[in-house]
Amino acid sequence: MSDRLDDLEQRIDELRAGVRKAMRVRDSATARVLRAELRSAERSWDALVSGRQVSSKEEPARLVTVREQVHQGLRLLGAAAQPRLVVAVSDAFFGGTIRSSQLTSLRRDEERSFRSSPFGRPYYLCAALTDRLSPARGLLTLSTWPLERRVVGPLSLRVDFLTCAISVAEHYSEDERALRLLIRMGRNIPGATDGTLALPDPARVVEAARAELRVHAERDTRDRAELAERATAQLGDAARLFGAATLSTIKKEKAK
Repeated sequence: MSDRLDDLEQRIDELRAGVRKAMRVRDSATARVLRAELRSAERSWDALVSGRQVSSKEEPARLVTVREQVHQGLRLLGAAAQPRLVVAVSDAFFGGTIRSSQLTSLRRDEERSFRSSPFGRPYYLCAALTDRLSPARGLLTLSTWPLERRVVGPLSLRVDFLTCAISVAEHYSEDERALRLLIRMGRNIPGATDGTLALPDPARVVEAARAELRVHAERDTRDRAELAERATAQLGDAARLFGAATLSTIKKEKAK
């Protein structure tokens, strides 16, 4: 129980900090979503402290939806990611059952849900935002992340890949699926492997990824801050989460 309490308290602290940051930059969309997740975490904490527990009889495992599995994968990665990477992480670390094809319409469903009932859910699965503030093709993010983490500049794809690689290495297990994923990601990071067929050292992958991150971090942070500032000034709540409509998108909608 103590480990669970520690995890919840850490999550509550992170969410409170996120709410404060969102309010400072007047990002009401992120603030509302974070507050909803904060309330949920606080309720879980109260239940643990008060000793409220489920029946001693083991309950059947609840079916984890595709949406929840994607959320789990993105939470572990901590950065914008392509659907196939989210699927691989879900499979390797959570025993997920999702397929990339199931994610095709998921973001559109999330946007429809938000527009019909704004901030009705603790979190939303969103697209990353490009330098035009339009939705980035094939990149998923979480609405609870700061806006700076949900926009992508010229170096962001590489920075996010390195961030994801660090998370995968830090959560590494002996599971064969986790090993395959670490091998695949490590091969794309200079210095992460010794060039042989030997199994990669997770610590070495982390070290190599962080070394390259230091090269890109300053410029990428600056680019993202500028994009986030533009998004805050120019976009409404829905567009901050799902991106501004492009001319081609408008034409497609009119053609339906």
